[in-house]
Amino acid sequence: MRTFTVGDFDFALPPELIAQHPAAERSGSRLLDGGGPQPVDRIFRDLPSLLAPGDLLVFNDTQVVKARLYGEKPTGGKAELLIERVLAGHEVAAHMKVSKKPPAGTTLAMQGGFTATLNGRWPDADGPLFRFTLSGDPYALMERHGHVPLPPYIEHDDTAQDVERYQTVFARNPGAAAAPTAALHFDEALLAQIDARGVFRAPVTLHVGAGTFQPVKTENLAEHTMHSEWYQVPEVTQQAIANARARGGRIVAVGTTTVRTLESWAATGQCSGDTRIFIKPGFRFQLVDLLLTNFHLPRSTLLMLVSAFGGYDQIMDLYRHAIAQRYRFFSYGDAMLLARRA
Repeated sequence: MRTFTVGDFDFALPPELIAQHPAAERSGSRLLDGGGPQPVDRIFRDLPSLLAPGDLLVFNDTQVVKARLYGEKPTGGKAELLIERVLAGHEVAAHMKVSKKPPAGTTLAMQGGFTATLNGRWPDADGPLFRFTLSGDPYALMERHGHVPLPPYIEHDDTAQDVERYQTVFARNPGAAAAPTAALHFDEALLAQIDARGVFRAPVTLHVGAGTFQPVKTENLAEHTMHSEWYQVPEVTQQAIANARARGGRIVAVGTTTVRTLESWAATGQCSGDTRIFIKPGFRFQLVDLLLTNFHLPRSTLLMLVSAFGGYDQIMDLYRHAIAQRYRFFSYGDAMLLARRA
């Protein structure tokens, strides 16, 4: 079996193809149909015609919270927090951006009039995140004073449009610091067409973290440490998957976060918990048959995941096609449909 390095997942992307704003209509994005022998350029609202009655669409129903908070240190230096996880007792785990890291016990004065007291690192003394106690309910404070945690490659500050469009129409469970972007293309009219087609739907939850945007920095993939994300596969979805299998329907994952959730459950038997699953070429998929996904960053674990699913050479060919045809890339960009080849 071929041995891959991180350099195998690099590609040159013209910066003007990085979508800075969503399409005018959610389902008006382009869809690269890569499920057959040749790529076909479509519109996302063509999706129902590519599904069969009895198929099961599985969505991630996580809700993006306004996880970016601004404040200052007692010295007057600026501080930025990006909350990854809400813990117990008004505690949160967060990324911290400051010129110089303050010591534990430091209280930050946050915009909006609340405070954030640094308790230490998380999940342990050497953890990558920082543990803070906020002076009020974290969800309420984020909703009132936070900002939409747009990805680092989107160059504008968050706006009212981002509040609406960097969120799926079926978001239910708050806790994500990034959107499950393949699901951003669905609107109510398209969902109604999918239902009318005889395609079933079921939810999972995975609270997407900011680590999803981090490039792999080790050339040897085996040395990369994945970030941790919390997931849940509800009992109703477990039954829906069993029913789909029984009737011969395909399991269609909407987004890589749904793939990571389903395959974590399949690999461990645990229907909820934290996952650090790293899906790269050579991975054996147990559940997912089709994948709807956006176009991903060079050298990222998500590009490795889709290469494992659709075949490395096929994915690289599809990416070259997408660049040549001027598809829009990343979170606000266009989508592709892939069939499992592994």
